[in-house]
Amino acid sequence: MTRMSERAEFTCSVRVQYLPEQSQEPDGPYAFAYTVTIHNTGGVAAQLVARQWLVTNAHGRTEEVRGLAVVGHQPLLKPGEQFEYTSWTRIDTPHGSMSGTFFCMSEQAHAFESPVAEFVLVHPNALH
Repeated sequence: MTRMSERAEFTCSVRVQYLPEQSQEPDGPYAFAYTVTIHNTGGVAAQLVARQWLVTNAHGRTEEVRGLAVVGHQPLLKPGEQFEYTSWTRIDTPHGSMSGTFFCMSEQAHAFESPVAEFVLVHPNALH
């Protein structure tokens, strides 16, 4: 049995920024940068291997994005270390949301998933 201190766990946080220069107002698409910070909050080293994103527009249409790595990296994080990256997406409505999952592997070859809670993509004037 694995002791609690030997558990593999990543915690993720996200910051979003609207990208007016990459957007085509007023009809879209609308572009958003998102910066993800992945922090190893577990007790063992672990590696991020792949990711899945669900990108949903204001009409509820969802696009799934899957792939290996994040921005070309599969970071190996020791306990307490973090990795930050920025990527971007476009949606065809002024607001929507994203959520995701990182697929990871501990140094003992135990697979685990690290969820990324839903976050909003909102044009600065969309809710006024």
